[in-house]
Formats: sequence, C-alpha cells, structure tokens
Amino acid sequence: MGKKIIPIIFILLLIMGINVHNPVLAAGNSNEDMTRAEVYVNQAIDSASKGDLSGAEKAYDQFNKTWRQIEEGIKADSATAYRDIESNMGKVVYALTIKKQDQVLAALKDLKAVNDKFASGGYPKEAGFKEEDITLDEFIMLLQETKKEVKKQNQHDALEGIKKASDSWLSVEGVVVAQSATVYSDSERDLVTIQAMLSDNPPNYKEANKTIDNMINYLTPLVNKSQYTYWDAAMILIREGLEALLVVIALMSFVKKSGEGKGKAWIWSGVLSGLGVSVILAIIVKFIISSGAFGNNNALIGGWTGVFAAVMLLYMSYWLHSQSNIADWNRYIREKSQTALTTGKLISLGVLAFLAVFREGTETVLFYIGMASQIKLQSLLIGFLIGAAILGILAYLMVYVGLKLPLRPFFMVSSIIVFYLCIKFTGMGIHSLQLAGLIPTTNSVSIPSIDFFALYPSWESTIPQMILVLGALLIILFKNIKSKKLITSTNNNI
Repeated sequence: MGKKIIPIIFILLLIMGINVHNPVLAAGNSNEDMTRAEVYVNQAIDSASKGDLSGAEKAYDQFNKTWRQIEEGIKADSATAYRDIESNMGKVVYALTIKKQDQVLAALKDLKAVNDKFASGGYPKEAGFKEEDITLDEFIMLLQETKKEVKKQNQHDALEGIKKASDSWLSVEGVVVAQSATVYSDSERDLVTIQAMLSDNPPNYKEANKTIDNMINYLTPLVNKSQYTYWDAAMILIREGLEALLVVIALMSFVKKSGEGKGKAWIWSGVLSGLGVSVILAIIVKFIISSGAFGNNNALIGGWTGVFAAVMLLYMSYWLHSQSNIADWNRYIREKSQTALTTGKLISLGVLAFLAVFREGTETVLFYIGMASQIKLQSLLIGFLIGAAILGILAYLMVYVGLKLPLRPFFMVSSIIVFYLCIKFTGMGIHSLQLAGLIPTTNSVSIPSIDFFALYPSWESTIPQMILVLGALLIILFKNIKSKKLITSTNNNI
C-alpha cells in the first residue's frame, strides 16, 4: 500500500492543477448557450437605459459568470467570434468603471450585436481556437499590447493581457533561463507584481506601466540569441538540479547514519518516480497540449508541490535538529531496536524525494525542450552529461563529508540545510500560486527581492517565511533555556 502513495499524490496534484480555475464546459449547443446567456445582456441594457448603472453592472456580472462556463464551446466553434465577444466585454467593463451612462449603453449594445451575430450563425465555422507555443519575440509583443491597455487605463483588457502573458510564460522560460537566471527570476516576480497592481482598487496604472517597460527592456536583448552552447545546457541542469540534490543528499546521509538500509530504497524510488513523471509530463505538455495552454496549470502544480514539500521539509528539519543531542539519538536507536526509521518515516522519505525531484525535474525537462531547436543535439547531450557529472561529484562530496562529520555537527548542518530549503520552497510555492492567480498579491517596496531565499516583494509569500524563521529562533531559544536549567539542576544535585 505504501508504494502507491507517490503516484496517488502526483495524480491529486495534477487534478488540482488542471481543475482549479478551469471553467465548466457547456454540454449544450454553443449557439443556444449564447442565446440563454444574452438574457443578462438584455437586462443590463434595460437597466442602463433607465440610468440604473448599478443594476446594469449586476446583470452584466451574471452574463460574465455564464460566459466563463460557455466560452470553451464558442472558442471551438469560431475563434473570430470568441475574440470579438471578449473585446466587447472589455469595453463594457471599462464603461462601467468610468460610470458614464451613454458609454455603458453603447458598449452593451455592441456586445449584444456580436452575441446576436454568433447566436444566429453569422460567424463562419472555423477549425477552432488553438493556443500555440509562442516565441520570446511574441511574448514581448504581448507585454507591449498589455502596456497599450494600461496607458488607456482599460483595467479588464490590461488584466486579460498580463494573465495571457503569465499563461504563455512556460513557452519562453527555457530560452530566458538558459541566458540569465537573474532575468528569469525577475520576470516571474514582475508578472505577479503587474497582475497585483492592475487588480488593485483603484489600479496602479503608473507603476504597472513602469514595470512592464522594465520587463520589455531586460527581455529584449535575449531575443537576438539564436544558438546555445553545451555550457548553457549544463548550467540549466546544475542550477535546477542543485536544490533537489540537496534534499536527496540530506536524506541519503541521514539514512546512512541511522544504518537503515530500507531508507535508501525508498529515497531512490522517490527520485526515479520524480524523474519519470517529470519527463512524461513535460513530453505531454510539449507534444500533446501546448505550453501556452498549460501555463496556468503548471504554476498551480509547481505551487502545490512546493508548499507540500516545504511542510515535509519543516518537519524533517525539526526532527533532525531534535536528534543533535547524542544521548537523544542513542535513546531513539535503542527504542527502535536498531530499526532507526518507522514505516511512516520511510514512506515520507520517498514522498519528499519525489516532490523535490518532480518540482525541479519538470521545469528542467521543459527548459531543455524549449531550447532544443536552438542548440545542436551534440551540444545538448554534452551539456547534459557535463551537468550530470558535476552534480554527481557534488553529491559524492556531500555524502563523503557528511559521513565524516561527528554526529552532533552532522545533524546540526543537515537541519540547517533542510530548513533553508523549507524557507525557499515556501516562497517559491506561494509565488507560483500567485502566478496562477490562486493567491492574491500585496506588493511592498519595503520587502527586498532575494533570489537565494526565494524572497519576493509580497506580504503573502514573505509573512509565512518570517513566521518560519521566528518559530525556529523561538525553538532554539527554548531548547537552550531548557538545557541550561537541566545543567543547573544536575550541578545542584551533585
């Protein structure tokens, strides 16, 4: 039963990623669906003509909710109709925002006209709307289009533009990270920041425009690079694999210290499962569904995986720290009758190894697929082998040094490494959920952006990290006080 837990967790994560925020597809005929939805537009027009803009807004909101349920069917029938309807919906939102009756009425009537045209079969049947992978040049064009809407202070279209850019980020992130890890981190941070600025009430158009400009400026120089070297390929594996390696090495060193042979098998099962699922998922994304269509779901899966891994790393860090006392460790071994790890802990080792490798592995494979068309196959393979060799050497040195350490320093160093990864995975996980739009973002200029700790300038990701650090300090302080009291008590008894 225990061995089934890893695929079950992955399936749950995938379901969460694909289903959260996905609209329910309409089961009926799309023309009939539009006719039913248009009742709300008629109600909105009626209210607007009487000067009741509040009533018009409520009726339009009902149309918008219905639209989110039926849009997939309309998108499949006619890409042109889909774009026209979305464009006119943006005009209605803008008119309602400035609260001018004549503009609200005109925008609603324009929306009704395109809805009527679609419902009556006025739009030709097309092959359907398909979201394709985009180039970095096209991604920058998306940002420029969003900037135009920001300048017009059109909140709806500007938000739609930046959300589309976020969903399309998966198509271009491999090209970006291969050239600059800093630009890659800045881009992910700024996509969340811009979305938060435009979601504010009122929107911060000035800062949003400035941040989009900044993104365009630091991404544009990367467009011209058309060929990558084997070292670019090697650095991707080294950068992305190092965090997963730290988790796996900490676990491996621990089970070696404990003398528990089964632990290694569970960890290797988690590693291999993580690698296998990463490759399969990346291939599915690349060749079955487009990166652009999967962008939001990828952020959700990465976010939930990061949060779950952080919770497990927190427990692991606390447990390692608690065993740093030699007497406590020896007592623990005796209590388990030389079986240092319970079945539950064995399973958790495998799950933690899976989560760490899966989270980093999927992105690494997608990065490689993204740059495959711009690098010679020979260079790609050489780069991968160099990266793997360097990671292998680092792994050997870490295990060798770890085993040479005395018991107390070993547990202390391991707990610090694992706690650092817990802090980073927490920040990365919450940031990915913000990128997917599941968690709101409250920006603050007082919070620095530090990539090493995955510290982003938002309170939603920073506060949990601060709580973790404060909690760790309180635990250390409490243990030191308790230890001093025990020593004093022992001396008094003597």
